[in-house]
Order: sequence, then structure tokens, then C-alpha cells
Amino acid sequence: MNLHSIRKHFPALERELHGRNVIYLDGPAGTQVPKEVISSISDYYRYSNANTHGQFASSQETDRIMESARNKVATFINAPDANCISFGQNMTTLNFSLSKALVRDMNPGDEILITQLDHEANRGPWLNLEERGIIIKEVSLKPEGVLDYEDLERKLSERTKLVCIGYASNMIGTVNDVKYVRSLTRDRNIRMLIDAVHFAPHMAIDVQALDCDFLLCSAYKFYGPHVGILYCKPGLLNTLQTDRLRTQSADAPYRIETGTLNHAAIAGVEAAIKFISRLGEGKTLRDKITSAMQTIHRHEMDLAAILYDGLQQIKGCTIYGPGMESGLRTPTLGFSIKGITPEKVCYELAKQAIYAWDGHFYAIRAAEVLDLMKTGGVTRMGIVAYNTKEEINRTVKVMEKIASDSR
Repeated sequence: MNLHSIRKHFPALERELHGRNVIYLDGPAGTQVPKEVISSISDYYRYSNANTHGQFASSQETDRIMESARNKVATFINAPDANCISFGQNMTTLNFSLSKALVRDMNPGDEILITQLDHEANRGPWLNLEERGIIIKEVSLKPEGVLDYEDLERKLSERTKLVCIGYASNMIGTVNDVKYVRSLTRDRNIRMLIDAVHFAPHMAIDVQALDCDFLLCSAYKFYGPHVGILYCKPGLLNTLQTDRLRTQSADAPYRIETGTLNHAAIAGVEAAIKFISRLGEGKTLRDKITSAMQTIHRHEMDLAAILYDGLQQIKGCTIYGPGMESGLRTPTLGFSIKGITPEKVCYELAKQAIYAWDGHFYAIRAAEVLDLMKTGGVTRMGIVAYNTKEEINRTVKVMEKIASDSR
């Protein structure tokens, strides 16, 4: 990757603090956005700001923008067609809407599996269904930060209707074996939902190969604006009893979309996918996206290995989740330093113009299981396409000093 060229696309990377260029390691909470995305959003307001399905130019332009964006997202995750793609305020809101629709076809005593590793956005909507008599079972998280797949298989039963699992952990970076989970659910006719919010910025998604029924992600994690995205297997959404006004189309993909969508932001989603595609090679847009994600992933993991090794050398540092050699993680590291809280670590990093996060990042059940809540969770650093080796080396040096000063 030509990092110098890539970084020119991100105005935020020009920011300085205390006389230093800011190092953005906060990507897991939302990446910076390229100027193409910013321009796409502002151009929408400048030229095409109107609601849909009108008889005049700006409305018809909005229709075309929405259709084109759905097509680009479908290509991004390799969905069969654009009618599989619904937009919403965010992933959490879409998942609440989906849970309310799915429960209408369930009976008291039916079961849903969730995991202890997941973000609350893929737990809370399902836990709420207990008030409707649905039994929610938790798949255990092992101390090493990976799911207990034997426990998952044991908890599947004739009453299991849905398995909800994250593709990757936003707190400690663990990549879950969703293909194996699908092999367990397919023959039992159990639906499967994947939360791909943290996975999407780092590796290519192929919903057809995954054979999942539902997949959710968020564009602001892959260089776009705050828009939630829901994939439903072809024909499935039309069978669900979603909350909708009688004026809303009953057909997919509109059936679960409530009210007027954020058209400008959705234009930005398309721009983000186009930006990613330009980092790859190939004849088709899908080929370019797949190639780009492979290139991005190699770059990110090379830097993550440097960060991982550097942190491992620091006395009192514990990194959670699988090792780098396992191939079972994203370039996101959650760690703790003995004798200093994650909040204090991030405060000291911020003074050196290094942006990182502390806490549980809404994966609060995982933090509880790993006994991290009493110390404030973890410090989290995430690497994305625009990060550099120089930034990581500088971060390691600063972390060495922070750890040393705390002793």
C-alpha cells in the first residue's frame, strides 16, 4: 500500500496536538473518513437534497443515489442483490427492530443463543425477549478470550430458533469461527445472525459463502458515516412482521426501514466503498474490494504484530485474546498494565497525541467474565489502513514510559 498517498485522503490526519501529529488508534470506535466521503455528503446537500419518489430532478437523484448505494453495499458483502440491503440509524436500532419482528413468529419456550463475547447490541435486543417467554442461553467465553464451541453445541436444542454471534470482538479482537457455527445450525434449520461491525473494516465479507440469514454492520467503522446496514437472505425479510407504518412499502428492503432515511449519509456510504475499492485491483468492483481488503488486512496485521510484540515486552502488560500467531484476531488489541488503570493509560497517551480508548466498549459481559470490570476494563488500540509503522513504534515507546513511570 502507498501509505503516503492513502493518508492524503484523510484531512483528520493533518491534525496536530502539542506540536505532534495525532496518532489515531481509536479506529474500532469509528475510523476517520476520506475527503471523498466528506465531499459526497456535502454534494448531496448542495445539489440533491430532497425526499424520495418525487417527480422532480433532486428527488429522482436521491432515488438513484439510494439505489446505487444499496448496490454498492451488496457488492461489498457479496449479497445476491440490492434488495437484501436495508439501512437504518445504526446497527443497534436495526437489531432491536429485527428482534421485535422475529419474536412475533416464536412461541414461549423457544430458544435463542447469544455469546458472552458479544457487544451488547447483539445481546440486549435478544435478552429483552425473555419478557415474551423466550429462553436466552449464553455461550461461554474461555479465559483465553475465545468462545467455547463445545458449550455452544451442547446448548443447541430442538427449541433453538436463532444463534446470534459476532464475527469479531470489538474489545479484544478475537475472530469467531462463524463458518463452523453455521455448520452446526444449518442442518438443524436454525437461523443465524452475524454482527460484523468490528470485522467489516479488516477483512472481506461474503454473505453467500457464510450462508447466514442476517448480517449487520456499520459504515462508520469502514471509513464512512454513521449508517447501520442490515443484510437479510433473499426473500426472508418479506416473511417478517416488522414494525412499519401502513404507508411504508411492505417489500424488502424497505419493510424494516422506518421514516425518512439519512440520504446524505447513505451517499457517503457508497463513497466509502468506492474509496476502499480503489486500493485494490481487478476487473469487477467485487474483485477490487476483495483485493483491497486483503491488502489492508496484511498491512494492518503487520503493524499489529509490531504493537503486540512491543507491548509484550513491557513488564506487567497483559494482552487479552488469541496470540498473533493464531490467525484468530483482528488488528485490535485490548490490554492492561499492572498498577495503572486503562483510563490513566489513555490520559497519558492523549497527552502525547495518541488517541486510544479505555473501558468495556459495550462488550460488558466479556469484561465481566474476564474479571476486568474492577480495574476499568482494558486499554484498546486498533490499527486501520491509514496507520503507519512509525506511529506504532512511537506508541510502543510512549507505552514503555507510561508503564515505567507507574512502577
